[in-house]
Formats: sequence, C-alpha cells, structure tokens
Amino acid sequence: MIECVPNFSEGRRTEVLDKIISAITSVKGVTLLDREMDKSHNRSVVTFVGDADAVKEAAFFAAKKAMELIDLNKHEGEHPRMGATDVIPFIPLEGNTMADCVKLAKELGKEIADKLQIPIYLYEEAATVPERRSLAYIRQGEFEGIREEIGKKPERKPDFGPEKIHPTAGATVVGARVFLIAYNINLNTPDVKIAKQIAKTIRESSGGLPAVRALGVFLSDKNQAQVTMNLVNYKKTGLKTVFEAVKKEAGKLGTSVKESELIGLLPADALAGFSPKELLMDNFKDELIIENKLKLLGIKNV
Repeated sequence: MIECVPNFSEGRRTEVLDKIISAITSVKGVTLLDREMDKSHNRSVVTFVGDADAVKEAAFFAAKKAMELIDLNKHEGEHPRMGATDVIPFIPLEGNTMADCVKLAKELGKEIADKLQIPIYLYEEAATVPERRSLAYIRQGEFEGIREEIGKKPERKPDFGPEKIHPTAGATVVGARVFLIAYNINLNTPDVKIAKQIAKTIRESSGGLPAVRALGVFLSDKNQAQVTMNLVNYKKTGLKTVFEAVKKEAGKLGTSVKESELIGLLPADALAGFSPKELLMDNFKDELIIENKLKLLGIKNV
C-alpha cells in the first residue's frame, strides 16, 4: 500500500475539488482518506491510498483534471504555488519501500510530462540533484518566476517535459518522502510581520528547529496572522516542540497563540505523550490519525 497526498492550487471552489476527487476515486483499488480546503491559502490537500498501479493512475487522472479546471494566471492565495497540481508526493505504507515510491514518482512524472506537456521536477527522495530535495528550492519564484526563467536558466531545467511552463497549469513537483505533518498555528493578532518573524526564528533554514519548514501568512477571511508549517520529519521535531516554540516567540513579540490546526492526517505516534487539546487543537478528531482512518475503512494498518 502506498499513500499519495497531492496538493492542488484551488481552495475556494468546492465543485472543482469534487471533480478532481471524482477522477481519483474512479480508479479501482483507490481509497480516499481525506480532503482539506483552505480559502485563504487557496489550496486543497487530498489523501488517498492504494497499490502502486492504482495510486499512479489516480494521481495522473487528478493532474489531468486539475489542468483542465485550474488556471494559475487567475490564482491568488497565501500559499506558495507553481502548478495547478502543485506537488504529488508518494509515501510508503504497508508492504512498500521508499525505493518503490521513487520508482513510482519517476514513472508518473514522465507520464504527466509526455501526455500533458507539464514540466515535472522531482523532489525529496526522488530528487536528481541535491538542491531539489527541497520543495522550497524548486518552487522559489512561484508560477510567475518559473514562467520567466524556465528555458533560460540551467537550474530551471525540468526532470521531464518541455522547458517551458504550461500556460495555465504551470509546473508540477513529484516525489517520494517520509510522512509529513502539515500544521498551522493561528495567532491572536492580524500583524503578519509577527507571524513572519516567528516563522523565520523556528524554521530550519534560518537556524531554527530541525526538519521544520515555516512561513508567516495573513488569513484575510479571519483577519488573523498564521504560522504555517510542514514538519518534514516529526521524529526529529514534533508537534509539541513546535507549538511551544511558537508560543514562546509569540509571547516575546507581544501576542499569543489562539489555536492550531492539522491539515490532513498524521500517524498515531506523532501524538505520543500529549493530547491535541494541549496544542489548542480543539477541532481534532480521532479519524485524523491515519491508523484509525485505515481501520475504519477496513484497510490493513501502516
């Protein structure tokens, strides 16, 4: 079993995500685990599982449908993006290895590039050059910057596909990785400068916490600043550590944490030793633990 967690640059039109999910679930052997939409980020995250052939086919159908329905020229949101289907990671679960997921990422990347003419960059464990292990490195400049530089700068050469951006669907990143936790902390202030300062302090690239990627953004629908994060190895830096670090830095800057939220699913051991309520994660549900979700669906555990 392999998990796939594609991110799409659409978080406001439910009907668009519905059609993408219909394309995914049309594939026999695929089980949908979760869907998340964020209006301020204008981004959706979908989680599904299946065997290698099924998840690859479903991911291709999803990318094709997103290409048809999403125009990056009209897209605005707080989250960095470079493609209609922004990123497609594969995560090994029961009976599969990281090597299996790397092979799958390369096969899917070539298929999307060949059939849809979308340039593909490989990242994390599937990366072909060390710098491209980092999604942030590949995505710098976002859709508009890549559109100007691809075909001109050697570092922008895609792993598969044309050296020009797809006019509406942009470019897509495909890869293989360990389980990642997407986690946001909302602050009791609308001042995005504070969120950006906290993000800079705690993220690994600025000398902060290991395996933490962080940005400060403004949530216009809530008039609230947010520290949005990816914990790319929760066993190095976990949720409680990140929460306490943000809380401490917020206090130094004259504000506090209002709430935190999980985007997508997480493994049970990521909550070992504390409860979600300690992280002011009031809307947490047991179904957000991947082992529980798989059990509810009658699927063998991770």
